[in-house]
Amino acid sequence: MKIPYSAKERRAEILHSLKNSPKLTVKELGEKYEVSEVTIRKDLNELKKRNLITRTRGGAVRQPELNIGNDIAIQQKQLYNYKEKRAIGMLAASLVKENETIILDSGTTTLEIAKNLQIFQKLTIITNAINIAVELSKYNRFTVILLGGHLRESSLSTVGPLTESALKNFYCDKLFLGIDSFSLEKGVSTPNIEEANINQTMMSMAKETIAVFDSSKFNKRSFAYIAPINRIHSIVTDEGIPRDIKAQLKRMNIQLYIAKI
Repeated sequence: MKIPYSAKERRAEILHSLKNSPKLTVKELGEKYEVSEVTIRKDLNELKKRNLITRTRGGAVRQPELNIGNDIAIQQKQLYNYKEKRAIGMLAASLVKENETIILDSGTTTLEIAKNLQIFQKLTIITNAINIAVELSKYNRFTVILLGGHLRESSLSTVGPLTESALKNFYCDKLFLGIDSFSLEKGVSTPNIEEANINQTMMSMAKETIAVFDSSKFNKRSFAYIAPINRIHSIVTDEGIPRDIKAQLKRMNIQLYIAKI
């Protein structure tokens, strides 16, 4: 007997299918998952509400690739500003406290945080990044929760409705959020809509959001909006931060930590 999909699983599968097929119809989806067309329309409307698909008459199409800013593979990102990222990771790790539950977002700078947790004995760490989970496993003493979902090869991270649903089960002390683009006027953003949705959910489940990124990300904007600057509690960056932004963050009472190279 075929085990029916839950709504979360079905929506995740629909989203994944749209990556391989430019368009899907309500009828074919209903037949594939053996549910009514009314149920499929609810699924598609929910995915549309999250800006993950575009609804059409009788079905849906995948979101067009209209990225502002480049969605660069993580293997390439590791080559950029490595000294700055390493210093930022060390400084950000010092903000963690024993026994805390933290979220490490995917990214090359958050990976550097994972590499610098050796002084701690007991932490619960939630991440959607496979490479970060592997790095954390080397400590052999932390509780590491790797979120499920569909794999984004470029970032080695899991995304989609299943990842968002799993996140909502955990209340956390701190989120260390990797940033692709930072603008005082436009907020923080990323090239990928699915990543933006995951980041928004992470922020909603954490008491404190700490953004970690090198100074090359200032005064930039990407396609998918995450949040306004006032949703961030602290920023860890390097000495290249522009003076005007540094002054404005101080006026906004956002704690700023500057890593020295």
